[in-house]
Amino acid sequence: MTGHLYGVGVGPGDPDLITRKGARLIASADVIAYHAGAGKESNARRTAAGLFPQGVVEEELRYPVTTGATDHPGGYAGALADFYEQSAARLAAHLDAGRDVVLLAEGDPLFYGSFMYMHDRLAGRYPTEIVPGVPAFAAATAAAAAPLVRQTDMLTVLPGTMPEPELARRLADTDAAIVLKLGRTFPAVRRALEAAGRLDHALYVERVSMPGQRWLPVAEVDADTVPYFALVVVPGDTRNGRRSRQRGAVVEADAGRSVRDQPAAELLVVGLGPGPDGWLTPEASAALAQVDHVVGYGPYLDRVPQRSGLTRHASGNTVELDRARHALDLARAGERVAVVSGGDPGVFGMAAAVFEAAEDPAYADVAVRVLPGVSAVQAVAARAGAPIGADFAVVSLSDRLKPWTVVERRLRAVAAADLVLAIYNPASRSRTHQVATAQRVLLEHRRPDTVVVVGRDVGRAQESLTVTTLAGLDPATIDMRCLLIVGADATRVTRAGVWTPRWVQG
Repeated sequence: MTGHLYGVGVGPGDPDLITRKGARLIASADVIAYHAGAGKESNARRTAAGLFPQGVVEEELRYPVTTGATDHPGGYAGALADFYEQSAARLAAHLDAGRDVVLLAEGDPLFYGSFMYMHDRLAGRYPTEIVPGVPAFAAATAAAAAPLVRQTDMLTVLPGTMPEPELARRLADTDAAIVLKLGRTFPAVRRALEAAGRLDHALYVERVSMPGQRWLPVAEVDADTVPYFALVVVPGDTRNGRRSRQRGAVVEADAGRSVRDQPAAELLVVGLGPGPDGWLTPEASAALAQVDHVVGYGPYLDRVPQRSGLTRHASGNTVELDRARHALDLARAGERVAVVSGGDPGVFGMAAAVFEAAEDPAYADVAVRVLPGVSAVQAVAARAGAPIGADFAVVSLSDRLKPWTVVERRLRAVAAADLVLAIYNPASRSRTHQVATAQRVLLEHRRPDTVVVVGRDVGRAQESLTVTTLAGLDPATIDMRCLLIVGADATRVTRAGVWTPRWVQG
C-alpha cells in the first residue's frame, strides 16, 4: 500500500496560526518535505519545526535558482521544470515505500504555493489531501486592522511582477486589492498605485505574523528596505463612497449650485483606433491625458493608460445607450469625461449612441465633440493595399438593431451598384448564418472570382490577412474578429497588393 501525500498550509509565519488538523498531520508524519530558496532557510520549516516528531525523515527541496539567471539549456523555465520532476521523484520514492509525506506550504498550499507543482505530478498517482492555511494577506489585514472588502466589493489579488501599466489599470478597476511579490518590484508597484489613484489608502505590511512584523502607509516606505516577504493592502472601504463613482453613481454638483449653474459642459467621444498604440491619434492621446473619467466597453478601457486622478467606468458590449447616458450625466455635473470607442467612434461606434442619448432635453447644456480614430476598414484596407481606392460602402451584418431583411436589401443594392463593400460584424456566437447568406446574396450580382479580403485582428499580435474569392470564401472561418472587404468588378490582385482603380470605364 502506498503512502498518503498531504499538502499542509502552515500560514504566514506564526506557528500559532497553523490549523489543528495541520498540526496533527505534521506531528504524525513519516516524512516532512519543504521548499527552500537558494541559499536560504525554509520559512515553512521554521514555522512548523516545533511540531516535528522525533526521528522524522526530512526532505529539503531546494530551488536551484530564484531569478531568471541560469545556465540551464532550457533557461529558467527549464531549470524549474527539471527541479520539480526531481523533487516529485524523491517524494514518490517515499510514497511507494508506504510512508506518509507531509509537504509544508507557506500560507495556503493552493495560493501561489510551490505545493501545486508537486500536486500536478503526484496527485493522480497517490492518495492526496490538502489542508488549507491562513494566507499572508488575511494575516496582513488583521495586523493592520484594515477591513478589506464589504458587501459587494470586488477583491483583486495581483502579483507585483505584472507590467506596471497593466498593474495600474487593474488597481484602478477594482474596489480592493492585494499586491504580492514585492522586494525588487516595489518601486514599480508604488508608481502603479499612484497612477491608479490608490496610493493614499494603500498599506504596506512586512513579515506579517513573524518577528520583525511592521506595517505603515505605502507612501512612507523606503524602497531599499522592502523584502520579498511583504505585501500591499488596498482596502475597498465603500462606506465613504470613495469608489462609488467607478460603480456608476452620478457625481453630484457642488453644494449650493444646481446643474444648470455649472459651467458649459462637454463630452468627448474618442476613437482609439483598431488596437496598436501607434494608431492612436495625437489628438486622442492629448484628450485622454486631460479627462478625469473614461467610459466605455471593458476591453476598450483596457487600452487607456491608467494615471493618477483617472476614474474608469466599464460596462458590457450591448448597453451603449446606458453607457452614453452615464457619460452625459458625469459631463453635466461638471466632470471632464471621455467616452472611448474602438476604431472610429462614428463608424458603428459610440458616437451615434451618444448623440441619440443627448437628444434628451436634460442634456441640452452638454456639448458633444467627436475625436476621430483610424477605422477597422482603413486598417484592413491598408494591410491589403488599396482595395477601397474607389467608391465603397460599409455595411454591418449585425441584425441586433435592424431587421435582417434590411441588411439583405442593402447588400443587394451595393452589389448591384458594383461598389467595393466593407463588412463589419460578420458573425458572432449567436449569429452564425449571416455570412453564408450574405455570400449567396452577393453572388447573385457578382462574379464568383470577385476578390475578397479577410482581415482578422489587424494591428494585433495575432493579425492575419487572407485574400480569397467570393465563391471561395468559407463562412465557417469567419467570426467577430474579422472584417471583410468584397471587391468591385475592377478590383484586382497584383504583385503589389489588392487595389481598386479610381477610374471606371463607361
